Amino acid sequence: MGANMQKMMKQMQQMQTKMAKLQEELAQTPVEATAGGGVVKVVVNGANEVLSVEIKPEVLDPDDPEMVQDLVLAAVNEALRKAQDMVNTEMGKLTAGIKMPGGMGGLF
Repeated sequence: MGANMQKMMKQMQQMQTKMAKLQEELAQTPVEATAGGGVVKVVVNGANEVLSVEIKPEVLDPDDPEMVQDLVLAAVNEALRKAQDMVNTEMGKLTAGIKMPGGMGGLF
């Protein structure tokens, strides 16, 4: 194996270690979204796990459960989108300086 190949392999191993650490940190990072002017709040993490759902009592109408369902769905989707944006941004920072053969700089 040439010196350049060994250097590249070492860089890739270091990158894998950094990525694993970052993924662990992001899995612990909460991301919040609300719907309906804040009557529904959802918190997720960077691993796309829903951590909590809060629904204010004043929005609970037994004659209109669909409204609450829609608000929860909107808040969950927004929280997951924010979490994915956070992950993409942080992974992009980590991989921005990598130069791959064939001009494939930045893995994400």
